[in-house]
Amino acid sequence: MRKLGVLALLAVVGACAPKTIPPAPAIFSAPKFPDFVPPVVPPGLADTVAAANQTRGWSLLQAGDLKGAEREFGLALMSSGAFYPAEAALGYVALARKDARAALPHFDRAVEQQHDYVPALIGRGETLLALNRQPDALDAFEAAVAADPSLTDLKRRVEVLRFRELEQDLAGAREAVRSGRMDEAVRAYNSAIASSPDSPFLYRELAAAERQRGDVDRALDHFRKALTLDPADVSSLVQIGDILDARGDIDGAAKAYGDALAIERSGAVETKLEQVRLRADFARMPEEYRAIGSAAQITRADLAALIGVRLALLLQAGRRSDTVLITDLRDNWAAPWILAVARAGVMEPYVNHAFQPRTAVRRIDLAQAVNHLLERIAPANPVQAKSWQAAQVKFSDISAGHIAYPAASAAIASGVMSVGVDNSFQPSRPVSGPEVMEVIGRIEAIAGMSSPAKGPGQR
Repeated sequence: MRKLGVLALLAVVGACAPKTIPPAPAIFSAPKFPDFVPPVVPPGLADTVAAANQTRGWSLLQAGDLKGAEREFGLALMSSGAFYPAEAALGYVALARKDARAALPHFDRAVEQQHDYVPALIGRGETLLALNRQPDALDAFEAAVAADPSLTDLKRRVEVLRFRELEQDLAGAREAVRSGRMDEAVRAYNSAIASSPDSPFLYRELAAAERQRGDVDRALDHFRKALTLDPADVSSLVQIGDILDARGDIDGAAKAYGDALAIERSGAVETKLEQVRLRADFARMPEEYRAIGSAAQITRADLAALIGVRLALLLQAGRRSDTVLITDLRDNWAAPWILAVARAGVMEPYVNHAFQPRTAVRRIDLAQAVNHLLERIAPANPVQAKSWQAAQVKFSDISAGHIAYPAASAAIASGVMSVGVDNSFQPSRPVSGPEVMEVIGRIEAIAGMSSPAKGPGQR
């Protein structure tokens, strides 16, 4: 009877004693998931029942008992809903089952409760990679590295992933450009820039794609961003110049081209710079001069101005006199150039000392001016000059005895002017702006002065 009484007493004492949590099972084999980051329990929660459940659950997980681990982590959360290590651990249980969609909400809840909780951030990154959401995964991994800079292996992994993402985005962007899918290309370049925001070539290529799809304002901004990152970016400077030139900002374009040439010499860029400078000069010319190229009929003042501007070097060679008397140039817009062509003997005043600047130019008048210009070119081109000087061109409307025949023959033989379909010269026909522009351009070519965009009506 006494023995039974003792046993009963022990039973009562046992019922009243504090309950103990079974120890975590020992793991006698290698962990099943060695790459999982153990969700450490913060010191403030270390002496809780939930912490003991957490420890037991992680041991069960590494032993391969996923159901047992899930049960222990669930008990931890039942004990304390704010026990975020258990949320992270449940995320890893779902990853062990290869169920990334189920894992993500657990890691999200853990991060919501503790934004710098490294085990949850790393688990979230792995989950997002499994869901093929690499940009979001990289954000999670980078947040983990920011919270714990000692994670050097993770930092290297982030660098590798960023590089791979950049390669994929860049390849996709360039393929989209080649295929003409400019909207897609712009999206891919923006994604690449998110991976590597300090790479000037990405902004340059993005700007080129934007320019192709017509978004010139954004293209200009991104070319300038590329230039900020790399002040020696000649390509961006040239394309900035092209955009500004197209917009009519001649001074801005000239500066961009000039800056590009200061870094690297280029014949093509020198030509661009020359063109914009010529257009700048043209824009500053009188309105009458700028209208020559489209005129239905040009005047003697027009022709004198065009020769004086475009062929100034030829006028300087062999100038006859500085004392030419012309009586009708008062307030005439072309007066300086009229004096220049008269002093050079290319266009002379009439016997009464009047130039008659408003008189229409006929083809025979143009031929005589052309002939005088060819005489100035001849010393530098003796072989070519002999061919047009010795030519005896036959016209249907001018005889060899005509006073202007030598000039007409030279103008045609040199290729500067052309005849009609019936071999007529048409000496009295008025000269138009487009016709005189072609004539001046041919003289420039023969003289070795040919350059695009040198005069009115041309770009």
